[in-house]
Amino acid sequence: MPELPEVETVRRGLAPFMEGRTIRKLTLNRPDLRFPLPKDFSARIEGRKVVRMSRRAKYLVIMLEGELSVIAHLGMSGSFRIETMAEAVGDFHHPRSKDAAHDHVIFQMADEQGGEARIIYNDPRRFGFMDLAETGALDLYPSFSALGPEPTGNSLSADYLAERFRSKKSPIKSVLLDQRVIAGLGNIYVCEALHRSGIGPERLANSLVTPTGRAARGLEDLTGAIRQVIAEAIEAGGSTLRDHIQTDGSLGYFQHRFRVYDREGEACVTPGCGGTVSRIVQSGRSTFHCPACQK
Repeated sequence: MPELPEVETVRRGLAPFMEGRTIRKLTLNRPDLRFPLPKDFSARIEGRKVVRMSRRAKYLVIMLEGELSVIAHLGMSGSFRIETMAEAVGDFHHPRSKDAAHDHVIFQMADEQGGEARIIYNDPRRFGFMDLAETGALDLYPSFSALGPEPTGNSLSADYLAERFRSKKSPIKSVLLDQRVIAGLGNIYVCEALHRSGIGPERLANSLVTPTGRAARGLEDLTGAIRQVIAEAIEAGGSTLRDHIQTDGSLGYFQHRFRVYDREGEACVTPGCGGTVSRIVQSGRSTFHCPACQK
């Protein structure tokens, strides 16, 4: 699954081609993705202008005039391709399928100057989905209603995490992956944030809270590390694990800067550490960490 930085990369790539433009035509090449597409999908959004491209956790939100929003999730293999003058933007180093059978949803965009662009959603495995919701009620949308704060938002603080962690006797990594605690934080960046803050993935979450309920120093460090690792990933354009591609076809490069993720057996990069990156399995998912400097 793409993680938050990948989805943010897609949002930023789509924005110049969708914001302020009108959906002249919506072509649906099949009635469903993971779930059935919304009833009367084309009729409900054709002719509407895109007001803003937004994101909530790992979901894209296309806000339209008339208080209606398209919610899109990329699933395992979904991607958007931008075509202007019938040519794809960018050079696909690891191209996804361009078989028309996998081009399931096509947004024909038009601006006031007569320019057009096609935004093509391609998804060979069809694990992604699209839905419609009222813009003013997005917080009540089933997939959004229980989400925690964004890892880049002002609501994420050490005090907030202390309140959520104080009764948690589960491993810190498992708690951080709970979308009700922090929205959009995934396996890769949890491993990276824990390494940067020197916290072992098996440490109990409540051990980072003082007896009086305040955030311990390690929790302050972890909060900063979460913000930093996500910000760097967004800036770098996403991790592009497996076949994930940026909207314009170019690959991101943050994976080359991972400190522990997928580096089992390699030397820890923490200055003066001398340890070796290890891999363990937690709740069926790989965890990469340095036992020497993460406690």
